[in-house]
Amino acid sequence: MDDRIKSASPSRHGSHPGLCAFRLGIAALALAPGLAVAAPEPAPPPAPAPSFESCRTDLIAWATGHDVPQAVAQAQLGGLEPDPDVLAATQNQGEFVRPIWDYIDASVTPARIEAGQRKLAALAGPLAAIETQYGVDRYTLVAFWGVESTYGTVLDNPGVVKPVVRSLATLSCGDPTRAAYWRDELTAALQILARDEAPLDRMPGGLTGSWAGAMGHTQFMPTVYERHAVDFDGDGKRDIWTSAPDALASTANYLRAHGWRSGEGWGYEVVLPEGFDAARADETTSRSLAAWWDLGVKPAHDRPIADDSAQATLILPAGIRGPAFLLRPNFAVILRYNTALAYALTVALLSDRLRGDPGLSRDWPRGDRALTGDERRDLQTRLTERGYTTGGVDGKIGPKTRAALRAYQGSQGLPADGYADPALLERIRTAP
Repeated sequence: MDDRIKSASPSRHGSHPGLCAFRLGIAALALAPGLAVAAPEPAPPPAPAPSFESCRTDLIAWATGHDVPQAVAQAQLGGLEPDPDVLAATQNQGEFVRPIWDYIDASVTPARIEAGQRKLAALAGPLAAIETQYGVDRYTLVAFWGVESTYGTVLDNPGVVKPVVRSLATLSCGDPTRAAYWRDELTAALQILARDEAPLDRMPGGLTGSWAGAMGHTQFMPTVYERHAVDFDGDGKRDIWTSAPDALASTANYLRAHGWRSGEGWGYEVVLPEGFDAARADETTSRSLAAWWDLGVKPAHDRPIADDSAQATLILPAGIRGPAFLLRPNFAVILRYNTALAYALTVALLSDRLRGDPGLSRDWPRGDRALTGDERRDLQTRLTERGYTTGGVDGKIGPKTRAALRAYQGSQGLPADGYADPALLERIRTAP
């Protein structure tokens, strides 16, 4: 997952100190007959994880060594208690555990489309200026805004937002696989507070954000705020919390920095010909649009299409029975915001609806039962045992697991669409 959204992507996180693991090796001994050898001492138990209080003390020391005044670090962290709900949230990320159509349906709703179109009209002037300066179209920016915070409406909801410092301290001390990442985000949040850049009177609890510490209208992590937030409304503050123009321009600045191509869309829904080889939808093989048209692929809607020489990849998020999409390079930039395919497609499809495009021409296979987390892990384990690389057993069906699925399906004479469903899992379970 890129370096902006912090809920979903372990691939961005750097190395970190973790709990120590010990291995006890015992050298082989050549024993003379009848020689009695004392049994080796039992291995010492692993060192216990540090308490939150101890970890909190270490975080204060770290922060004060990284440009955070002692008074700020002590005021924000001293006496702080962990939030157990935050650690629970790391195991229940909707973009990875819900059926893709459920995730998309939750955001691409008539109400959110209508509200987004009202925002487009109300902010037409600032959005036009942002487009001119950063080259990112207004529909994409407002779609991010809608998906991330329902156009800012959730920012005042105490049932949704959490204190950023408490969340990041909890993760720093309770998520050893990404401890250094969370610590750095916490340090950046404290630096923002030390500079008095964030409004602290918006809600009880001071600086607030998502359970993972993402802040403002378009949910920037603290380090991303430091690198990409801009003051677009000219009031001298980079205010992503209360200024929609600042938040939208900051998002445009982020997207441009990560390769957004001005004047290009994210891609298209397409219709596949009868008997199409699903293995061509491998998420990595890029072909020219002309080559896709030659294979019988057709745009699902009448809309402007890039030059036929433009490159695109084909994906089937729900297999050969669901909708198909050709993806242009800007889609990869959307994925930098959050590496979950469900998230990126939600932003893309909402942007299309905001510009007035119709909905999908082909519906999702809504009758399918989604695999549970245990079933997804079982699937990955069984694929790995058969020599198909899934990239780990984490219960998340990502690009590597889909590639493994396609390879397995191809070996079985099945449509190699990379789609995991109960029938495929049962086949793998019962196959010799």
